[in-house]
Amino acid sequence: MKKIILLLLISCTTVTTVFSQEFYRRERNYVDTATFMIWASPNFSMQAPFGKGYLAETFNFNYNIGLELTMKTKSNWTIDLAFNYMFGSKIRLRLEEIVGDMAFYPVGDTLPPVIFNGAGNNAVELRREGRYLYLGATVGKIFAFNRWQNSGFWLKLGAGYFSHKIHFTDPESYFPQIDKEYRFGYDRRSSGIALNQFFGYMFMQKRRVLSFYAGIEVWQIFTKPDRGYIFAGVDAGPTDILPRKFSGMVGIKVGWVLPFYEKKRVTTFYTF
Repeated sequence: MKKIILLLLISCTTVTTVFSQEFYRRERNYVDTATFMIWASPNFSMQAPFGKGYLAETFNFNYNIGLELTMKTKSNWTIDLAFNYMFGSKIRLRLEEIVGDMAFYPVGDTLPPVIFNGAGNNAVELRREGRYLYLGATVGKIFAFNRWQNSGFWLKLGAGYFSHKIHFTDPESYFPQIDKEYRFGYDRRSSGIALNQFFGYMFMQKRRVLSFYAGIEVWQIFTKPDRGYIFAGVDAGPTDILPRKFSGMVGIKVGWVLPFYEKKRVTTFYTF
């Protein structure tokens, strides 16, 4: 895991540094003075879980889309309000660990397990994936190191509410045994507190709408099941007796800056 994080960090830093150096070469006579700004940033990331908590034991690699509202001070401190929706994660658990005795293996155990539908005469595979929700805030600092004073290495620390569950896809209502409130006993929804850290590069272009950032994001997630009862698997039973567990995630994150407000800035052009 340390090697993966190091490789991601080196790759992201190299790409953004090369791109920014080329841009600075073209705009070497321009100085972008640090100023107060407010922007929104839609973002996308790909993440891999680790640890031994409920999230890491249940889900695999996932995708993450989010929206952040950011305020940056003249001294380059930042405050974010963030919403993230994570999806597409394959389930680590076997089907019988999720739905118990409802899972049926065809003869020979060479085919994936299935569940009999409501008619009782067709075996159809139930589709499922991981879904996550995060609401939180971050505090950060942009460390500028050249004439582009609104650009630089961006370090952020955040905290908020995190929830994850197994999402079942049953568009034709084939499975009444997990329909409506019954699925609450199988979706293993868990919630709790999450911490996150982002280290990357903010590239603030002269034309603000062309600005972006990219970097590495790491999560520490402390959750416990909150449905009241789990119907199957090693954690079957009332959830109030289950402990809170730690899971982590690490991934690459990129975002696009959409400026809302900027205090009038002083720009300088050097001529030689």
